[in-house]
Amino acid sequence: MDETTYTVGGLARLTHVSVRTLHHYDAVGLLTPSRRSRAGYRLYGRADVERLHQILVYRELGFGLDDIRRVLADPALRRGSALRAQRELLLARRRRTDELLEAIEAAIRAEERGVTMTDDELFEVFGDFDPAEYAEEAEQRWGGTHAYEQSRRRTAAHTKDDWAAIRREEQEITAAAAELMDRTPDDAAVQALMERKWRHIDVRFYDCTPEVFAGLGDLYVGDPRFAKAYEKVRPGLAAFLRDAMAVYAAGREG
Repeated sequence: MDETTYTVGGLARLTHVSVRTLHHYDAVGLLTPSRRSRAGYRLYGRADVERLHQILVYRELGFGLDDIRRVLADPALRRGSALRAQRELLLARRRRTDELLEAIEAAIRAEERGVTMTDDELFEVFGDFDPAEYAEEAEQRWGGTHAYEQSRRRTAAHTKDDWAAIRREEQEITAAAAELMDRTPDDAAVQALMERKWRHIDVRFYDCTPEVFAGLGDLYVGDPRFAKAYEKVRPGLAAFLRDAMAVYAAGREG
């Protein structure tokens, strides 16, 4: 019986990985299809599917694409030490997640009892992120636009759990970006992170066009409040994000 093969579109549907990402993995030599059709189309076999599964596991653990390539090329040498290092990062993340969950549970209990949470208690849930901080300014700038109305509808439905998850995602993306600042904005690992950042905005807030995504990067540098927040994480991070987001936006437009 012939081995089952998948086109790039079929593999994308099977694994919920975008066609663009699969093309990128092929371009950087991370996942090259085993075969090509007579017409030149990519065809992925069983071994390719298994390799993609490994890649996705490592990506979920926070590995960069260059690190994944090295691990897969020489697993006996690198796999153990790489996984131990990532285990420490995941344990730290789990501790932070547990702390957030405890705070959220306290918020839920207070709401069920009809008790108003104090400012200190709210800070436990949201930290220094206040979802309403820029609400009035946002309405003045973008009120009436499709993106604004879409964001308003989505965020109105967000629960405390949702906001905690949003904050956690933003922190993880920002921390990962700071760690990648020694690379160029068009580096594969940087661009994979920008795809995660774009998806975060696109899913949590509004349909994020390439133009809007690049504009957000400009805002991170141009607005002193955003710039200050990113510079606290690592000097130069605001400009690095702007440049990386511009590269990603140009890629999506192409």
